[in-house]
Amino acid sequence: MSFPDRLAADAARIEAHLAAEIGRFGDLPVIRAMAYAAEGGKRLRGFLVLESARLHGVDGARAIWPACAIEALHAYSLVHDDLPCMDDDDLRRGRPTVHRKWDEATAVLAGDALQTLAFEFAAHPEVGPGEVRADLALSLARAAGAQGMVLGQALDIAAETAGRPLTLDEITALQAGKTGALIEWSAQAGARLAGADTAALSAYARALGLAFQIADDILDVEGDAATVGKAVGKDAGAGKATFVSLLGLDGAKRRAADLVTEACDALGAYGDGADCLRDAARFVISRRH
Repeated sequence: MSFPDRLAADAARIEAHLAAEIGRFGDLPVIRAMAYAAEGGKRLRGFLVLESARLHGVDGARAIWPACAIEALHAYSLVHDDLPCMDDDDLRRGRPTVHRKWDEATAVLAGDALQTLAFEFAAHPEVGPGEVRADLALSLARAAGAQGMVLGQALDIAAETAGRPLTLDEITALQAGKTGALIEWSAQAGARLAGADTAALSAYARALGLAFQIADDILDVEGDAATVGKAVGKDAGAGKATFVSLLGLDGAKRRAADLVTEACDALGAYGDGADCLRDAARFVISRRH
């Protein structure tokens, strides 16, 4: 199956599983807000979980749970990111953000519930033995919290009040947490499910995550809101340091391409079996949304 077909098939499977699991909770506004927040998106993180599981011969019935875990956690992060106290965005994936469609309190609670749901999924009995579930939950907590995504978000907020633009090293470290930590966990998940070494997939994902963020910075300059599904040009308007502002548009594109090569090379030990993951790396810098 080609990468676009596999990505679409995995996205549909994740979407259905998430909707079914959230649907079990009833029809309160906060539950509807959770379901709304979890809809749509590329599902790249979930795809990385499922594809890395396939690479290690792990049954998809086990892998779907951590795939949905990372998508639930990602959805929570977007809901909170969009809040007025954070990025204050009105659009996400071409639709009103959760706090605009409902209210701020509902958005906060829906995000909280999606975050806890992620750990319920990671520790689900169908994932496998207890030590595997514990490892997934522990590593997800580290990737999501003050050592990973939340740290990156905090550094991003601090940079806005620092009175000086970030250096290239500083913004690379920031994005390694804010964007890269969850992508790295996603790519490692298949190896963790199989009890295999995660080193090659970690190296792949670190390069992939940074390329993904550079592509986002490029889209903020070159994209249009209708295609991207959210506001563009905000970074430049706020005077934020980005890979584009530091490297220039052409320089950022070259750096992203080099990182894709680095990501693909990291998978050498897997041979042709990892070609779909290589295609995923190429996809992140060619996407238009």
